[in-house]
Amino acid sequence: MEIVVTARHVEVKERYRQHLEEKLAKVPLIAPRIQRLDVVVSHEPNPRQSQVSERVEITSVGKGPVVRAEAAADDPYVALDRAYAKLSERLRRAHDRKCVRRGRGAPESVAQATARLSEPPVDTEPTVDGVEGTTSPLEDSPVQIREKVHRTSPMSLEQALYEMELVGHDFYLYCDADTGQPSVVYRRRGWEYGVIHLEVQESGTEEVAGEQQAVAG
Repeated sequence: MEIVVTARHVEVKERYRQHLEEKLAKVPLIAPRIQRLDVVVSHEPNPRQSQVSERVEITSVGKGPVVRAEAAADDPYVALDRAYAKLSERLRRAHDRKCVRRGRGAPESVAQATARLSEPPVDTEPTVDGVEGTTSPLEDSPVQIREKVHRTSPMSLEQALYEMELVGHDFYLYCDADTGQPSVVYRRRGWEYGVIHLEVQESGTEEVAGEQQAVAG
């Protein structure tokens, strides 16, 4: 298994890198089909966020669903331990779900899969399949646009919810297997979820914009 470490606004010292690699070397024992772990270590220089200034993001890439976890603390070793614990739990959940589907009866429900989450995830810029997006300016504007390609196969709403929980996001973009529509499932309050289906119509811009405002409301 390959471990790729990327640093943002911080220098990853050799001692920390060795500790990280030793800890993550245990991951194949839980998920042997993982081929690569992408690790992003970052530092927040804002003194007002000193309690969460050290952040570690871990994304697994391999034969199976992408599993992602992140954590922040005032110490990089603590952040790594927390992120590793989250990743291990999500990998075990993915493995258990596969075993249930193959021979121990009905698949685990979404409520059961999500009930074990200890805290809501915090994510400001999700990574898809462990691949960073590209950033480009919007014409002559100072606005920066980040683009990413999401590779997926048609799936059910239940599967989309499950995939969203594995990567720890508040939303998940997918293609609905029943309708073929681009769709987004998202977290609401508590254990409530919402889903938006996109229906492409050959109509005027104003009409489409009005419908989108109605959906958002």
